[in-house]
Amino acid sequence: QVQPVESGGGLVQAGGSLRLSCAAVRRIFSSSWTGWFRQVPGKDREFVAAIRWNDGNTNYADSVKGRFTISRDNAANTVYLQMNSLKPEDTAKYFCADDNRYSTTHVAGFYNYWGQGTQVTVSS
Repeated sequence: QVQPVESGGGLVQAGGSLRLSCAAVRRIFSSSWTGWFRQVPGKDREFVAAIRWNDGNTNYADSVKGRFTISRDNAANTVYLQMNSLKPEDTAKYFCADDNRYSTTHVAGFYNYWGQGTQVTVSS
């Protein structure tokens, strides 16, 4: 597998929850990071959250802290994004970004592999 594969997007009402999954690429560096970004048409891709595989260390964008939780299943090579208390402004296409071998987790250019994305729509 040379590309991460996302699943779990959909339509939800404000205040609801969704869980996204990312089947990551084959792990080479245990200390690498996998992250989630989101994008709406006409805007730059925005960092959401990232997790480091070897110790579970996490980073979050301020806009999602306390509402979103990123986790990983090492055996399944899968990363999850649990999204609670969703708001209409969370509406975007969410992308899994994989194999960041540096600690600059909020910059898209440090990730080597990207999924096709999954749409999340939050209605008011």
